[in-house]
Amino acid sequence: MSVSAPRNASAWAFLAPALALISLSVLIPAAMALVMSFTQSGLDVSEPLRFVGLANIRRLLADPMFFKVLGTTLAYLVGVVPPVVLGSLALAVLVNRQLPGIHWFRAAFYTPVLVSIVVAAIAFRWLYAETGLINGWLTALLGRGFEPIGFLTNPLLALPAVMVVTLWKGLGYYMVIFLAGLQGIPADLYEAAELDGSEGWRKHLDITLPLLKPYVTLVAVISAIAATKVFEEVYLMTQGGPADATKTLVYYVYDQAFAELEISYACTVGLALFILVLLLSLVRLAFAGDRGLT
Repeated sequence: MSVSAPRNASAWAFLAPALALISLSVLIPAAMALVMSFTQSGLDVSEPLRFVGLANIRRLLADPMFFKVLGTTLAYLVGVVPPVVLGSLALAVLVNRQLPGIHWFRAAFYTPVLVSIVVAAIAFRWLYAETGLINGWLTALLGRGFEPIGFLTNPLLALPAVMVVTLWKGLGYYMVIFLAGLQGIPADLYEAAELDGSEGWRKHLDITLPLLKPYVTLVAVISAIAATKVFEEVYLMTQGGPADATKTLVYYVYDQAFAELEISYACTVGLALFILVLLLSLVRLAFAGDRGLT
């Protein structure tokens, strides 16, 4: 028996509890959901599943609501990812300075990450209310003739209003990722760039962005995956309304499973969501996997 065999056995022994937990909580339910997407389940979970082949997939491809929520999910992704990447990168550059008290600014920008999404959603729902703080400020500024804005009741404003919560929660988290990359860039590169006439923001275009490309890809893909799986903000603030304007893929899965009791169809929608997230993950592996950020 080779010398590495006991080491491998010890490693697997330490990994076994975690693998068992992951199997029970993730892998087995995922496999069951995949099987159920090709069956028709009744309201009684004790009844045997009835195999229906590709019927649920055909239903999915003919479901206009699925394509509507898919479009809303992609719009959420497009509306969140670019501001998250640019905003968190700008914050990282801002706090990557050797100034007195700069650690307090870093802590302040990171604080929203520590706030529960439930608390954040309820707070923003109060801010957005027609009698809330934002409309109160606008009324005081513009006078009594001002009509309160229905941020969460207007189909055109509801989705951007929910996006703001995701942005507020995520900027500090991704700022830390960029900050780690910035602190790995040697200072002498910036000094050399200044000697060549690259000063101010120009040096960030010449030095910072090229060296942070792996981090930009990482943040873009992670935030895109998070945006496609958004649920808590939608559930707590709008519940998919108004007029289904904020209903995303994950919320549609929840709605089909627990409101309509269409368990098998909900699993099929979840399968489509899994494929979308898998594609985004493959993008990350393709563009950042060879740069040590996998």
